Amino acid sequence: MFLAMDTVFDQCSIAILDGSGKVISSQTETGKRMQTQQILPMIDAALTKSQLSLSDIQALIFNRGPGAFSGIRINTAVVQALSVAHDLPCVGISSLQAIAQCAYQQYGLTEVYSALDARMQQVYFGHYLLQEQRLDNQSDNPSKTAIMQPVSIEESDSTEQLLDYERQTLLNIPIVGNGAGLLSHHNEQISHEDVCPDAVIIGQLGIAQFMTLGGTDAALALPKYLRNQAWKTLKEQGKA
Repeated sequence: MFLAMDTVFDQCSIAILDGSGKVISSQTETGKRMQTQQILPMIDAALTKSQLSLSDIQALIFNRGPGAFSGIRINTAVVQALSVAHDLPCVGISSLQAIAQCAYQQYGLTEVYSALDARMQQVYFGHYLLQEQRLDNQSDNPSKTAIMQPVSIEESDSTEQLLDYERQTLLNIPIVGNGAGLLSHHNEQISHEDVCPDAVIIGQLGIAQFMTLGGTDAALALPKYLRNQAWKTLKEQGKA
């Protein structure tokens, strides 16, 4: 069993999945004001409902960002604490990959740009392409699953970057995520701003990653902010 969580997408979302990615339990509460108070009781409730304990969990899966600083901090801190307390490996999943995977499941898109509003006139941005992934390289008959995998962004070795509002993408492929409407579009370029993953998507991606690469310990379960300065004061934001 795997426990997945997300507090990055302006929500508190928890899911328990088995090794095949089947959902055992899931719950999502929208809004970000109560995430700190919600997340641990939601984990306890999901485990109780599923008649499981943390000793039954194989790995902890979390949204490592990029995204809202406070949301990343919350689920990273919870995962690290549970990992240390219960000796469980961790798996961090990119928020941008989760958006791409959700777009594949929701709209059948096999190549997309993911765009997540980063505020400060920028979006978090990545390019993803559907690939079949073997889930168990040690098996004679490994199972496969379809995963949206990152592609190096044009003119960069990175797979995730900050992109200014109103920039136009190099390719005329769909843009998905809540930052899609903040970029300049090619003629007839498709966009879906309503794509918002929950912990189920995070969990399914995490299981695929765990089956091929394994997990990490708490010390290496690190957030991904992209910005060198992950937060600014009100004065620095021009709101003073």
